[in-house]
Amino acid sequence: MTETLSNPDAAETQEAKIAAEEAARKTVKVLVWDLDNTLWDGTLLEGDDVKLRAGVEELLEILDRRGILHSVASRNDHDAAWAKLEELGVDHYFLYPQIHWGSKAGSVGKVAETINIGMDTVAFVDDQPFERDEVADTHSEVRCYPPEALAGLADDPDFQPRFITDESAKRREMYQADARRNEAESDYQGASEEFLSGLDMKFVIHPPRDEDLKRAEELTMRTNQLNTTGYTYSFDELDALRDDPDHLLLIAGLEDRYGTYGKIGLALVDKGGEAEGYWTLKLLLMSCRVMSRGVGTILMNHVMRLAKEEGMKLRAEFVSNGRNRMMRVTYRLGGFKEVETDGDRSILEHELVTIQDDPEYVDVRVKGLVKSLSEPINKSPSRV
Repeated sequence: MTETLSNPDAAETQEAKIAAEEAARKTVKVLVWDLDNTLWDGTLLEGDDVKLRAGVEELLEILDRRGILHSVASRNDHDAAWAKLEELGVDHYFLYPQIHWGSKAGSVGKVAETINIGMDTVAFVDDQPFERDEVADTHSEVRCYPPEALAGLADDPDFQPRFITDESAKRREMYQADARRNEAESDYQGASEEFLSGLDMKFVIHPPRDEDLKRAEELTMRTNQLNTTGYTYSFDELDALRDDPDHLLLIAGLEDRYGTYGKIGLALVDKGGEAEGYWTLKLLLMSCRVMSRGVGTILMNHVMRLAKEEGMKLRAEFVSNGRNRMMRVTYRLGGFKEVETDGDRSILEHELVTIQDDPEYVDVRVKGLVKSLSEPINKSPSRV
């Protein structure tokens, strides 16, 4: 196990080292396209009969299957440009397009802000050197390319995620579903909880399958704000942990009437007796994409119920990384109390006398675990 924050001298497997190096390299998450003489040949508003640049449609599809998103930053007439993208049959690839007469640097920044990703995971392609220079000067971490580089992007390591999963291929659809949710929420006139109740959310907890382990590794490498310790685990380490009787590894997914959010949560519990009579939550994390859905405590609550059924108390590690204060607050509001501290690392404890209820508007289901919790648990009498 690679507990990179609290124990930097811990032995790392080669697999974990590779995973950490690739995470540090920051694989591109979104490629932002100029349109005229970049995505297509010709200038639209000059009356050119524009056509997609050779190889562009194939590249859009390849990167999309890898989970790399596409957007647009173009100085153009919005309606005319979007109509052309629809005519060319590629409009569905582009999220949050910025098509107007404003700054390209501003457009690239808006795309990153809307998708909620770091600028160091953004790439930009434009035929004009001064546009690339403006973006690079404003956002120094953005990788900028001329159109001539497009032919080699599919083979560039920066565009090759460590794992390509079924969830990767659905990433664009997840963001598109989220855009529809956000639009519906902004138009909703009632209380926030009433809107959430209408989403028909289903939160599913289960042991990870092989396919899930790839996403689990990705979650440990990428999630910072909603991560209790920042410990990173490779696929091989997670594979060993799920088969270890002294550990409990759980993954969680979420869906609603707009579609799936994918796998959005992970919990790792040490049952091996670090302290007699206790389980220890080594890692609890959630994807930032579900921050506003009120589901952040469900996985924690479930671990608490399992520990109580086993007659155990529960401890939890917390390591501050400067960004994950919300998870410390989650533990505190959930009833954990600090019993030990060493620098940025804390040990918290819960006696499990009282466990908070899950939100009534979420249908929580547990699969493949404790029999008594294998049915919907929102109204389970086993809850305390």
